[in-house]
Amino acid sequence: MYCPAAFRQDDLPSLHAQIQSSGLAIVTSTGAQGLQASHLPLLLEPGEGEFGTLYGHFARANGHWRDLAAGAEALVVFSGADAYVHPGWYPAKAEHGKVVPTWNYIAVHAWGQAEVFDEPERLLELVSRLSDRHEQGRAQPWAVSDAPREYIDAMLRAIVGFALPIRRLEGKWKLSQNRSASDQAGVRTGLATSNNPRDHELAAQMNPAD
Repeated sequence: MYCPAAFRQDDLPSLHAQIQSSGLAIVTSTGAQGLQASHLPLLLEPGEGEFGTLYGHFARANGHWRDLAAGAEALVVFSGADAYVHPGWYPAKAEHGKVVPTWNYIAVHAWGQAEVFDEPERLLELVSRLSDRHEQGRAQPWAVSDAPREYIDAMLRAIVGFALPIRRLEGKWKLSQNRSASDQAGVRTGLATSNNPRDHELAAQMNPAD
C-alpha cells in the first residue's frame, strides 16, 4: 500500500481497533486459480502472534480456500471511513487557488499465510463466535444453538474455516495531515456539516491533534 509517512499508522491497538470495527474484509490471494478476492466477516484474536490472528470461513464451493490451503500468501483489506474532500473547504483556495480535490480514508492491510480447517467442532466454535459478535446489542439475539443441530451440522459441512496469523500489518490514516492546520480544520468542518452521514464518521477521526 502506498503510504507517505504523514499518513502512516503504526500503533498496534489503533490498527486492531480498526480491524475489529470493520464489518466485512476483502481476502485476496494469487494461486493456481489466478487472482482471487472474497468478501468475508472475520474475527481478530489480538493476542495470538506478533500482530494477532484472523479467523473466518469460506463456502466450500468457493475454490479460493484451496489456494490458501496450498500455501498462497493472503492480503486482507479492511476499509474504514472514507470521504471526498471538496477543494472549497480549504482556506487556501481563497488565498491562492492552488488546491485540488482529494479523497480521505482509513485502511488497514494485513498479510499472512492461512491454516485451513474443516473439523466440525472447530467450525462450530468459529461460527458461534461470529454470530455472537454481530448479534450483540439486539433485543433478541440469535444464537447458533437456536437452530436444529442436524441443520447446523449440514451447514458446517458446506464451509471451510481458516486461521491467518498476521505476519505484516500496515495502516493508512489519510486525514489531510499534509495540509496546513487551517486547511485541516476546514476539511473537518466541511465533513462534519456535510449532508452525507458517511462524511461525519471521517470528520470524527480528524481531531485537532492530527
